[in-house]
Amino acid sequence: MEFTGTTYRPPVEANTALLQVTIGCAHNKCTYCTMYKDIKFGIEDLTQIEKNILEIKRVYGNITRIFLVNGDAFVLSARRLKEISNLLIKHIPSIETISMYASVSNIKGKSDSELVMLRESRINDLYIGLETGYEPILEKINKGHNLEDAYMELERLNNAGIIHHTGLMLGVAGKGHGVENAKATAKLLNKTKPGLIWAGTLGIFEGSILNSQVEKGEFIPASELEILEEEMELLNALDLKNTRFYGVHPTNTASIYGILPNDRDKMIRQILNKIDELDNEILSQSVKRDSL
Repeated sequence: MEFTGTTYRPPVEANTALLQVTIGCAHNKCTYCTMYKDIKFGIEDLTQIEKNILEIKRVYGNITRIFLVNGDAFVLSARRLKEISNLLIKHIPSIETISMYASVSNIKGKSDSELVMLRESRINDLYIGLETGYEPILEKINKGHNLEDAYMELERLNNAGIIHHTGLMLGVAGKGHGVENAKATAKLLNKTKPGLIWAGTLGIFEGSILNSQVEKGEFIPASELEILEEEMELLNALDLKNTRFYGVHPTNTASIYGILPNDRDKMIRQILNKIDELDNEILSQSVKRDSL
């Protein structure tokens, strides 16, 4: 199996077969990210993709799910994605779900008819790193889309019948803005209805643009208490049915998981218990994180 550089996939896809179709990240400009800093974006050759599919078939057999890597594989044209799905279905006809990372901008580059065509080609499950639904912060972290784009493009996925999962970043709004960030983000999610929510916490990593901004005093990180309060505000503001909430990333101060709305109170109690466990010195500062 061929992979170039570090390969990333959602934690909930730990047991899913991986197929490389792109290298690095097409955007690669988010201020907080160093994941693909030293990797030039590229598109995997279709011949190599077919070879890898045949190897996956030999190793995994008649699987029903596969995850396409790397950073934003949905940047590929609808035509190329269709070619890849055709190869997968040809060699592994049991495939039901073709999943991958995507950005709002990736969706924007495809027509409504192309989205429907992709869903019919079993590309029906996307992970989208929104990070936030708070307009001022979207611009500051250079996500490559604005809030209007997010509302519009996620709704287009819904209309096409493509499930999308949301990645969020607690603390991304910085000191003093956690509550308003949580409210704006919940408003976006309540409207666009993700399949699941994955919440990590902002880390300040050496070599990132954000790290330079922190050193210059242009960005002040939120304290641990602010981040935990932001997460509680988010949970309280979410109005979603049967939606899994994963707050279990290694960057998170409190590890929580539940299904909204039934487990909302349980998760909030877990956060409150974590606040009670920590001393004021830790709660009042921003703790260094080692993983994105």
